[in-house]
Parts: sequence; C-alpha cells; structure tokens
Amino acid sequence: MGGLRTTGQMEWNTQSKAYLSSAWDAVHKTTKQPFNPMLLNKTTFDYNTYPSCKAVITVRELFGIDAAFTYFGDIQKAFYTEAKDITSLELLTHYVTHDKEIFVNFYHSERAELLMQHDFSKARSMGANAFPSTVKLDEDGHMVCMSGYKSLKEILTI
Repeated sequence: MGGLRTTGQMEWNTQSKAYLSSAWDAVHKTTKQPFNPMLLNKTTFDYNTYPSCKAVITVRELFGIDAAFTYFGDIQKAFYTEAKDITSLELLTHYVTHDKEIFVNFYHSERAELLMQHDFSKARSMGANAFPSTVKLDEDGHMVCMSGYKSLKEILTI
C-alpha cells in the first residue's frame, strides 16, 4: 500500500473536485470502470487514503493476502461505484468478512501502524508515488515502476 493521500493533503474545493471528475472520467473511458460522481457533491470531505490503506494491511496481516485482495476490491468498489466514505473505520469494518473485533483491535495496534509505515516507505523507495502504480521485475530482475493506468499488454512488454 502506498498511501496516496493523508489528512488535509487535498483541499476539498471546486478545483479538486473538477480534477477528480476529469481523472475518473478518463479512467472510465479507458477501462470502462464505473464511477459514481455523488461523492463530488459533498461540501466537505477529507480525501484521506490512510484509513483504507491501514485496513487493507490489517486484513492482509490477520487473514492473508487473498483476503486482502478481495477486501481491497470490495472497498474500492464501495468508494468508486457506491460513493461510500471509506475513511470511516465503521464502514471499513463493515466489509471485513472475518472476525470484525479482531480486525478493529489490530487496526488500532502499534504493529498495524508499523506495517503500514513500512509499506509506505517500500512503495516510495520503488517510485510508486501515484495511483495506480505497478511494479514489475524485468527480464534482468530489475524492478520497473510504472505510474498511471497500463494495459496488461503494456505491462508484459516492459
């Protein structure tokens, strides 16, 4: 997890909403990924990816990588297609399919914070500082970081 934005990094105003609308529209045109623009109608919103990143890391640590990928997809769908506020721990907990109490306790732990900071540092060290970013090993074993949407064909040719 890379932690694209944390509290207060994106002012919620006409300009930022127009930027998001344009970016989401471009992604939709390229990928057919649906987006629900209702979130952009909010007068206030802290576009903070910290809680959702920490939640994915918590699921990964407690329930495994497969559960984390499923969970990540579920909260991405909730945010982008259902316009849900995934900065809310209550909502993030709703999408946990395993023991919710264990999830909440670990989410609040120092270990979860440490794991998240490690993920953030690792992503930055690889150059993954935009969403989406894809890191791939080339034929010589070197890490190649690609920013922005890439088709599978583009990823495989690098």
